[in-house]
Amino acid sequence: MKFAHLRVEGQPTPRLAVVIAEHALFLDEAMADAPRDLQDLIERGPDALAAVRAVVEQAVAAGRELPPVSELRHSSAVLRPPQVLAIGANYAAHASELKLRSETAMTIFSLWPNSLTGHGATTTWVGDIATQVDYEAELGVIIGRPAHNVHVQDALDHVWGYTVVNDITARDIQFSEAQWSRCKSFDGFTPTGPVVVTADEIADPQDLWLTTNLDGRILQDASTNEMVRGVAEIISYLSRMATIPAGTLISTGSPGGAGYSRNPQVFLRDGATVTVSIGGIGSLTTHCRVI
Repeated sequence: MKFAHLRVEGQPTPRLAVVIAEHALFLDEAMADAPRDLQDLIERGPDALAAVRAVVEQAVAAGRELPPVSELRHSSAVLRPPQVLAIGANYAAHASELKLRSETAMTIFSLWPNSLTGHGATTTWVGDIATQVDYEAELGVIIGRPAHNVHVQDALDHVWGYTVVNDITARDIQFSEAQWSRCKSFDGFTPTGPVVVTADEIADPQDLWLTTNLDGRILQDASTNEMVRGVAEIISYLSRMATIPAGTLISTGSPGGAGYSRNPQVFLRDGATVTVSIGGIGSLTTHCRVI
C-alpha cells in the first residue's frame, strides 16, 4: 500500500490517506478510530495495518468514489518521526566527488524535524546565508518496530516502508564547520514523499533506481546497489549502540552527480524546480525560492 498525508486546498491539517491508483482514500472517512497520521498507524502495530488493508479492499470492491490526488496538497510523507537520521558518504562516487572519505565507521548525523516538507512544496531560504544549495536524491527507510542489536540478516524485518528524500544541502555551510546537521536542516530542506510505500511492495531495497531532474536536466542517475552500506547493514549498525524507535526515518545517502562537484557548478536557484524519483515509490518535486 501507499500512504500519504494529504489535505484539501485551504485546510491547515493534513490527513492520512491510502493512495489507490492516484486517488486518495482518507482513513478518517472510511474507518472508526482511524489513525491520525502515519506515526500513529506504525505505533499501533501490524493489526492496525491489517485493518487498513481490509478497509481498502472494501472500498475498491464497492467502487467507492475517491478524490484524485492531483487535486490535493501533500504534507511530508512522515509526520512526527521520533528521529530523522541520515547517512553520509554512502555512495563511493558521491564521497569521491565531494572529496570525502568513506570511513570504516559509518558517518551518521541528525536532521531537524522543521526541515521536513512535502511533495510540491516551495522551499525558501535567504540568499545571503546560503549561496551554494545542492540537491541529493536519497532512499528513505521508515522503521516499523523498535530495532535493538539487530543482525544484518534480520534487519529488513524492522522496516515498515520506504519513501523518497531530497536531502537539500547548503554546501558553503557544510564545508565551513565540522558537523552536517545545520547545513541540511533549514526549513523545508528535507522534502519527503510523495508517498510511503509499505515494505512488502519493495522486494529488494538494493535494486531501486534513483534520478534527480533539475529544470529538465537529469543530474543524478544511479542504483541503490551502489551503496557502500546497504539498508540492512545501516539498520544493524545503528541498532548496536541504541534502540531505533518505531517511526524513525533513515535517509540512506546520495549517489554521485551532486551540483557542487560539477564544472561549472550547478546549484538550486530562485525559481528552480527539482524532482527526485525512485522506481517503485514515486517522484518528489520541490520548488525553490531564494529571498
